[in-house]
Amino acid sequence: MKRIRLLDVLRGLAIIGTLGINIWIFSLMDGLGGFSENGGLVYLESMDTFIYTFFIFLFNGKFLGLLTILFGAGLELKRQKNLEVDRKWLGVYVWSCVLLFIDGLLHFLFVFEADILMSYALTAIVVAVILEKGSNIVKWIGWILGILHGLVILVISLGFGLLLRFEEAQEMMTRVVQRMSNETTDIFLYGGYWDQVAYRISHFFELRMEAITIIPFNICLFLIGVWLVRSGYFAQTDHGRKKRMKLLKWGMGIGIPLNGIIFTPLAEFNVVADRYLFAPIMSLGYIGLVSYLFDKYSTSLMIHALEKVGRVALSCYILQNVLASVIFYGWGFGLGAYNNVWIVIAAWLFISVLLILFSFIWLRFYRQGPFEYIWRSTANFKFKKS
Repeated sequence: MKRIRLLDVLRGLAIIGTLGINIWIFSLMDGLGGFSENGGLVYLESMDTFIYTFFIFLFNGKFLGLLTILFGAGLELKRQKNLEVDRKWLGVYVWSCVLLFIDGLLHFLFVFEADILMSYALTAIVVAVILEKGSNIVKWIGWILGILHGLVILVISLGFGLLLRFEEAQEMMTRVVQRMSNETTDIFLYGGYWDQVAYRISHFFELRMEAITIIPFNICLFLIGVWLVRSGYFAQTDHGRKKRMKLLKWGMGIGIPLNGIIFTPLAEFNVVADRYLFAPIMSLGYIGLVSYLFDKYSTSLMIHALEKVGRVALSCYILQNVLASVIFYGWGFGLGAYNNVWIVIAAWLFISVLLILFSFIWLRFYRQGPFEYIWRSTANFKFKKS
């Protein structure tokens, strides 16, 4: 089974897009928008808050959702490839997920506290087992989890929005955010590297809470990726292109207005839904948009650049977080102390260019990225019988 170029391009964009939202965490400016006294985000109060809000609109949850969907698509393609040659795959795949979990754990401890690899590894094991149960069961599990997730997120969003209508709640939220901001600033800007490692260890469950609670959400997105593959959305045929154009039409047509709530006085009702409910709709729209551009400009430098990054996605994901740590944290260049949105955007662009250069140079000499090689060679390691 040949590599699907479009998937590599999408994966490369997802990696760079994920950095586009994580870069604000590294810069210690995450949450810049805040809340106004009259409700809604204060994006009109300054250029900084407007730029941050605009990044939230374009990036928050959209590219992470895209990456999650693509992980599910890759899982299904791997399953189909093994079935074609009548080769058992589940045991080896679960073992590869265990290794990915270990990789994510090390990444969490020594690089980035918002690691996604651990969550992906656990999700992949669950989805791989589900896919062995038959298409009807897969469909029902996807619908049930999707509906339950949507209802829970809506209830939380509405409750959170109503709570923030009260001045006391706003003041309490401001104090909590300020306390957390001061704590992270002390650790990541003024503390040493090993102080940060110790912080991640001592706050392990607190920092990993999101990664655990979003597993049902991830399962839904994985299954969407599986469904897209099975339904021919990534097929390089006229039928496949027509399907992807529907994703562009409906994903953007529905996703933009829903995610655009962030620019309205109802923004506080969208704090949770924006990332965990509305963002994946726009992720599907991004698939359609990139597919359209891919069909028109498949030989362009930008398409080739994204494709290269997508082929070494795991290595680029880890590398971008290492580079961002060096740029912003106190033990590195400490640029997080400047509290400047233009520095954040420049750092994002700079790291993105470095990722592209790395992927071009590396793939000129090797077929896969360094972390991809370690992961896959270890996953395929056969233990000798004693």
